[in-house]
Amino acid sequence: MTNEPLAVELVGVRKVFGSQVAVDDLSLSVPAGSVFGLLGPNGAGKTTTIRMIMDILAPDRGEVRLFGRPRAIDDGQRIGYLPEERGLYRKMKVEEQLIFLGELHGLPRGRARQLAREWLVRIGLADRAHSKVETLSKGMQQKVQLAGTVLHDPELLILDEPFSGLDPLNQSLFRDLIAEQRGRGRTILFSTHVMEHAEKLCGRIALIAGGRVRLAGELAAIKRERGGNIWRAAGAGVAAAAPGLPGVEQVLPGPDDSSVRLVLTGPDAAPQVARRLAADAQLVEFRSEEPDLESIFVRTVQDAL
Repeated sequence: MTNEPLAVELVGVRKVFGSQVAVDDLSLSVPAGSVFGLLGPNGAGKTTTIRMIMDILAPDRGEVRLFGRPRAIDDGQRIGYLPEERGLYRKMKVEEQLIFLGELHGLPRGRARQLAREWLVRIGLADRAHSKVETLSKGMQQKVQLAGTVLHDPELLILDEPFSGLDPLNQSLFRDLIAEQRGRGRTILFSTHVMEHAEKLCGRIALIAGGRVRLAGELAAIKRERGGNIWRAAGAGVAAAAPGLPGVEQVLPGPDDSSVRLVLTGPDAAPQVARRLAADAQLVEFRSEEPDLESIFVRTVQDAL
C-alpha cells in the first residue's frame, strides 16, 4: 500500500451484468497530483470502472474511495467528469450550457457566467456564445464539453476516452489542458486504448484486460522492468526471417520497412537470435532498446486473454 495521499482508490471492486463479469476484483490507487492512465483494449472494463468511481454504477463488491475516504455526496463538486458518451443539450445556447454546468457543480450563477465567457474566449468560440449547441460542428461541441468539464476548477479530472473522435487540433487542445492541470497540481485520471496519448502524458498507468489489472505502476519503472527483452533488428530479409526463430516470442513493426522490433524470451536469447538472423538475412543492426508502451500493451493483453 502506498503512503502517498490518494485521490482515487479502488479495493477489490467487482461488477457483473447478467452473466458477464465486467470488472473482477480490481484494485488500483491514483496518487493525488498524478496523471494516471487507465489503459486497456475496448471492452476491458475501463468505462465500467470509471462509472463506479463516479457513483453512476454501484459495485457489486469492493470499495471506492475518493480523497482518502469513502465517497461523500458533495464530492461531485470537486470532480470534473468527461464521459465517453458526450452529452450536451442541443437546443440550449452555448453560454447558457456552460453556465448550467457550472451551477450543477455549485458555482453561483454570476461566477459561472464569468467563467463561461472566459473559457469561450480560450477555446475560440466567443462568437458562438449565443448560438444553439446543435448549430456547432462536432469539434466545436467537443470543445464546449471540455470547457464544461473544467469550468468549476475541479481537483480531480476523470476523462473517459477524451481523445476519441477528436481532430488533431482538438487533440492538441486536450493535451495542453491536461499538461496545464498537471502543472497546477490537479489529479487527472483518463482512460484510453491509444498508447501514444498515454505514453506522452502519463506518469503512472494501470493496464486492464478482461476486467482485471494486469500491470500497474510508474510508467518509467514499467518500461525499465520490461526492457532487455526488446531488440531492434534491421536489414534486408529480417522481417521474413525473424518469425518462428527460437528465442523470438513476438515480432512487431519497426520504425521503417527494413527493421522489426523483436520481443525475446529473455536477454540470454539475444546472441542466438542474432546469429540466426545474420545467417538467414542481411542483418546490419541488432540492438537492445527500451520498449514503447504499445509493445508492452500488446504483449500484456495477449498474455492475459
